[in-house]
Amino acid sequence: MPDASVTEKSPTGPQQAPTPETTGSPRWSSRGERRVSPVSLNGTRGPRHRLTELRRGRPASTPGRLKLLRGAAMTASALLIATLVATGLLTHSSWSDIRDHSAPPVTSATGLYFTLNDMDAQLANQLMLGTTPNLAADRRTAARVYTGRRTEAAARLRDLAEAAQGDPTAEKTVARAIADFGMYEESAARALLLSDQAGRLAGKTDPGALAAYRSATELMRTRLLPEADQLVAANNNAFNTTYSATTDKLSSARIAVLAAGLLLLTVLVVLQVFLTARFHRIVNPALAAASLIVLGVLITATMQISGQQEHLRVARHDAFDSVVALTRARAVAYDANADESRYLLDQLHAAEHQQDFFTKSQQLMRLPSATITDYDAWAGAAMTAYRTDHQDLRFTGYFGDEFRNITFSGERLAAEEVVARYRTYQQDDRHLRSLAASGHLTAAIQYCVSYRPDASNADFAQYDKALQKLIAINTDAYQQAAAEGANSSLSVPLGLAAAAAALAALAVIGLRPRLAEFR
Repeated sequence: MPDASVTEKSPTGPQQAPTPETTGSPRWSSRGERRVSPVSLNGTRGPRHRLTELRRGRPASTPGRLKLLRGAAMTASALLIATLVATGLLTHSSWSDIRDHSAPPVTSATGLYFTLNDMDAQLANQLMLGTTPNLAADRRTAARVYTGRRTEAAARLRDLAEAAQGDPTAEKTVARAIADFGMYEESAARALLLSDQAGRLAGKTDPGALAAYRSATELMRTRLLPEADQLVAANNNAFNTTYSATTDKLSSARIAVLAAGLLLLTVLVVLQVFLTARFHRIVNPALAAASLIVLGVLITATMQISGQQEHLRVARHDAFDSVVALTRARAVAYDANADESRYLLDQLHAAEHQQDFFTKSQQLMRLPSATITDYDAWAGAAMTAYRTDHQDLRFTGYFGDEFRNITFSGERLAAEEVVARYRTYQQDDRHLRSLAASGHLTAAIQYCVSYRPDASNADFAQYDKALQKLIAINTDAYQQAAAEGANSSLSVPLGLAAAAAALAALAVIGLRPRLAEFR
């Protein structure tokens, strides 16, 4: 029997006993501590060696790279989501600012300008009508309208004072307008009181009442109306500033959204290429779906931002520009109507009031070669040329501004109706002056203030009705564009942000099976 203490030899020599270094199994130190081998049984590097490789800048392991790319996709998704949400908040805030803060002061200022003009016209009418019995109803109408306009003007001034808070220049302008309005009311009340005390017939106004009226209307024309016009211009410029700033911000937001989306798309493509190279899989369905979602988000977001800019342009330029021009035209027309009353009331300054009427007529529809005697003929020729060729526009002024900005359904016909009614009113003016010049002052006064068919005030009311219809077309268009822009300003970006969050989830789901292979 062989000796058990003798080691069996092989043909190639004695066999070496396996050691922990050769088997890859753990070995223990003399103190019982487990030592980790740098090389595992399957020949791969151990954790300590991988950490050393990462520190030396060598490529990380496949699961490490997958996790790194997954983190990059999550970061890019978060950036896209943040950009979309920020764009939505910016647009929503801009629409709120425009609808609640930028547009209302312009409307209040133009409304004040109109109201002040009609106040002065109705004051002149009351004084001009006197106590003539058959004109008593017209005087009561003038008094009622005057009281209503005075209340409306006070409300407009309060609105403008609130809107001007924080703007020292606007605050001073409104404060001056409020003070001047009070002074005007004092002069107007004195004129009415003296007229009532004198009890004179139409066309024979008391000199004291007339002097008080001259003081009131001079204050209106030299201080109150310029202050109101200054408020219109200042608030309209502020609106334009808000519009331009919002448009620029949306352009920057579009660039930011595209940059964030393209970054995310690049990460997803790199991730897909990596999976194809390492796992020999042509397409990862989840990542492919995520990439398609990114493209959809980018296209929709770009269209959304462009749509918001278009809503802004329509609201500001196509619609509100016309609202401002036409509302100012309405105020100027009422001032011209007041000039007719001043012409009949204050015969001493009749020529001056007639020139003022013609100047305001030119503000409305400027015909460069026309005079007051042939203005009607020039206006008729200009409209004939326009109906033949809409590009042949031979007048400027507020009506010219509107005809060069016709955009909406029914707007052209409404604008042509305004000019037609305006021309009729202009012809009434010539008849009125003819009556006065031939010595029929009372008949001219009655024709001026009467609302009976074919009288001057009746035709002016028809003109004003047509003008308000045209203003309403543009106001409705402004409100519709603003409402559509505001309604989609936040909902669409938030929906796109939700889609971006969904694609982030798809990226996680798509990588989960690949990472599970290394567990």
